[in-house]
Amino acid sequence: MPNTLIATRSGWIRDPYAVIDAVHDALQEALKIPEWDRTVRLIEHEPSHFAIPSGRGQNYTIVEVTLFAGRSFEAKRVLYQAIVRNLGALGIAATDIKIALIESPMENWGIRGGTPASEVDLGFPVAV
Repeated sequence: MPNTLIATRSGWIRDPYAVIDAVHDALQEALKIPEWDRTVRLIEHEPSHFAIPSGRGQNYTIVEVTLFAGRSFEAKRVLYQAIVRNLGALGIAATDIKIALIESPMENWGIRGGTPASEVDLGFPVAV
């Protein structure tokens, strides 16, 4: 049930759905979330509103994933590699991808009508 934000400069993405699918596919692979659990946003910023670190390319992309705490280090490693691989297939250099995971306890999420996520059967495991 991650919330994912992809942020980059505008003007170079030809197929926004391909970028969203690339990241969502990586989430499914690494975190074992179901296909229907898709909350991925792509925001393209005007170049004057998106600074790029020195030595990085114009396709510099930040992927922030806010998720329930509990995933293993290995699952996170697989996620990082899958995101880089999938976005690489779209022409984004590995060195132009920055990934940040933001973890919070399940009781800090209100879902499915305002119920704490810790009290909901999600239909998939979190501890992967």
